[in-house]
Amino acid sequence: MGEKVIVMGGGVIGLSCAYELQKRGHQAVVLEINRCGGQASGAAAGMLAPYSENVEGPDAFFHLCNESLRLYPEWVKEIKRVSGREFEYTESGSLYIAYHEADRLALEGRLLWQREHGSTGALLEGEELFAREPLLSREVKAALYTPEESHLYAPDYVMALEQACRLTGVQIEEQLVQLTVEEWRNDVVVKAQDGRSFNGDRLLVCSGAWAQELADVFGIRIPIYPIRGQICAYEAEVKPVQHMVFSNQGYLVAKENRTLVCGASEDVAGFDTTVTDKGIERLRKWNKQAFPFLAEQTPFHRWAGLRPSTQDGFPLLGRLSASDRVVMAAGHYRNGILLSPVTAKVAADYIERKKLPEAMEAFDPERFSI
Repeated sequence: MGEKVIVMGGGVIGLSCAYELQKRGHQAVVLEINRCGGQASGAAAGMLAPYSENVEGPDAFFHLCNESLRLYPEWVKEIKRVSGREFEYTESGSLYIAYHEADRLALEGRLLWQREHGSTGALLEGEELFAREPLLSREVKAALYTPEESHLYAPDYVMALEQACRLTGVQIEEQLVQLTVEEWRNDVVVKAQDGRSFNGDRLLVCSGAWAQELADVFGIRIPIYPIRGQICAYEAEVKPVQHMVFSNQGYLVAKENRTLVCGASEDVAGFDTTVTDKGIERLRKWNKQAFPFLAEQTPFHRWAGLRPSTQDGFPLLGRLSASDRVVMAAGHYRNGILLSPVTAKVAADYIERKKLPEAMEAFDPERFSI
């Protein structure tokens, strides 16, 4: 018989986990202080790019991201089928560009280990590169091409997830303003600001940057902090950029809705989602260097989201030692969209007390308390 699982947080991670739990026969109850997908999830550019986002080497985080990328094609089909909603999912591949010989050599090194872990990529130069991306600046000397990487349109994806949850029986409560965990060791009781109490058998914490507020409740360190990510978009009548294009300064990705998205300027601003001229100008400075035609264009839309960053860059994913009633799945930083399928699977396995591989110890939610 399934259990009743209280899911704190209605972003992409919370909704994905709730859907997976409901599918496995549990009763999921999502509690959201604002609106589902209203924070980092809805603001994301939706890139599914573990090779481009992980430049250092194949650590535990890369393997988690890469496993999620492998899950995505079937996950997308399922969410579309169950929700009855379409959303953009484009297997565009990516280019990570370099302007200098030293950067080109670094790309060669990355290609070696990435090929050992599933990439069929290649280093492109000259006419071969510009044939793939004709409007790219001729100042670009080389690019690492990774055909496996893809992207989706995050707002529509999150709406489809929410609809899939509702249609499978997930209970979703929004606009709760503030949540207080009153019991979690022998029972689960979460109280909303309006006085309502939500009882369950298990508690799954998916509240992103707000998870830090539970440190005193659980008696552990939860070093998750909001990082403001600022993004802008250009109107594009035709598709000017064919791939996701990365550099060490940011990224560009063209969407089916005829927009070209550029991100992401990052800074520490607490929970402030104000868009700043300085942040957007930082994006414009690098993107016109990569694509000169952007020098004559002005973004028509600018926005910001809060990314839940941890002290070591790894999410907090696992059970608490003081009570196996509590599982954490928070702190995914800029990879929440990418990690949603694998996090749903892993979190549900933890809820069901399954034994997970030793590699998951890298994400132990209590690792900062030792």
